[in-house]
Amino acid sequence: MSFQKLDESCRRLEALEHAMAILGADEATHMAPGGGEKRAEAMSTLAGMYHRQATAPEMGDWLAAAAEEALDDEQRAAVRELRRQYTNMTCLPPEFVERQTKARLRSEQLWRDLRAKNDWSSFLPALEGIVTLVREEAAMRAEVLGLEPYDALMEQYDPGNRVAEIGPIFEDLKVFLGGFVPEALAVQEERLSKSSLKPLSGVYPVEKQRELGLAMMAAVGFDLTHGSLSVSHHPFCGGVPTDVRITTRYRTTEFLSALMGVLHETGHALYEQNLPKGWSHWPLGKARGMSMHESQSLFVEKQIGRNPAFWRWALPMVERHLGESWSAEDILPHVLHVERGLIRVDADEVTYPLHVILRFEVEQDLLAGRLEASDIPEAWDAKMRDYLGLSTIDNPQDGPMQDVHWPSGAFGYFPSYTLGALMAAQQWAAIQRAHPSIEDDFAKGDFEAVNDWRRKNIWSLGSMWSTPELLQKATGEPLTAKYFEAHLKSRYGR
Repeated sequence: MSFQKLDESCRRLEALEHAMAILGADEATHMAPGGGEKRAEAMSTLAGMYHRQATAPEMGDWLAAAAEEALDDEQRAAVRELRRQYTNMTCLPPEFVERQTKARLRSEQLWRDLRAKNDWSSFLPALEGIVTLVREEAAMRAEVLGLEPYDALMEQYDPGNRVAEIGPIFEDLKVFLGGFVPEALAVQEERLSKSSLKPLSGVYPVEKQRELGLAMMAAVGFDLTHGSLSVSHHPFCGGVPTDVRITTRYRTTEFLSALMGVLHETGHALYEQNLPKGWSHWPLGKARGMSMHESQSLFVEKQIGRNPAFWRWALPMVERHLGESWSAEDILPHVLHVERGLIRVDADEVTYPLHVILRFEVEQDLLAGRLEASDIPEAWDAKMRDYLGLSTIDNPQDGPMQDVHWPSGAFGYFPSYTLGALMAAQQWAAIQRAHPSIEDDFAKGDFEAVNDWRRKNIWSLGSMWSTPELLQKATGEPLTAKYFEAHLKSRYGR
């Protein structure tokens, strides 16, 4: 049977994925500085083996033959997702992939050096080359997939999402935030004027913060027998579902950034640990795209970790591990702080979507030829002034050079971040309807009901449905910004 041959091939591919994932996580956390060259050689060899096997001509033959075989629903879905993966991996000529990979690596190397020097003009030629290649890639993918060019790029990260659907939602959200950001800042100022902000003590040993993080991870559902917590330069969730590697970074002067980082990555990890184990070797058993993954991490960080009810349970735990006694009135102004800023990764949940919408708009203009790479600083500055009242015109380091996505050619990725926030709020509203006392559960440190809902409606379904279909089935309606807006109003508004 052709399906059996596909199934056997998928098991071999899963073994290669496992090895690459663990090597990658180790590189970022424990590898000795001198191990880089051989590690890169090993990982590139494994990646080459994976690509050759996943795109082998016989895979296409088996997929065509399997479509004619008597399969059950799960097997048919597995073939569908395998075909989607095969099409996406084979629609670019090998010559182009090689040329693009070299350009991306060179561009990233230049970016790391030149961003630190705030040197846009020296970086521009490399970025111009990347934009040219991205336009080529989008055109080739669009032709094969039958999509608009930007949709074809988004399809690599969020299967099923289209500009025609998310564009108007982002436009409405931008209008809402234009009025709400000033309101949230005014409310924050009024509240702080009535009571002084209790400062953090500034004495938080790393090991005690780590113990607190592990305790929080376990409490919200992380399986410590199938995962671990380490330190890295930038927090991430890696590894494999049976051995999830999450990381954070610590500052001894405050504990909230590390703790929120741990909760965010735990959200990713819970998704991975609860994917359908019987499908783990199929693309069908993988998480459904970047925005759904981001919705799970943001859910744990924002809907749970920044929920005032959560802190009624969490504060005694903070005192036990860090030796400081806080009241909810003392800690919440730190947890829910809002501030206009230049840097996307440092932004709060009120202002963050504006950073993403700016990039979403610039990317579409670049792809369509309405902007060239040389126009980006002025376009970026104009939007930043309009959306957040800040200027980056003489500061590309904190403007269009701040993210690695464009130097690495990852266009179409940015929407996932804000789509994840919208989806998390929509899932939270559905959970509140199903479990009206859910915040009382949080106050007691009980996360069973919220995890059961997400396991049933999101985690256990893997990639059975497209991103929009999965959200519709889970929440009963298509993507909307209304729940995210209501969430911000209830938490930060008057």
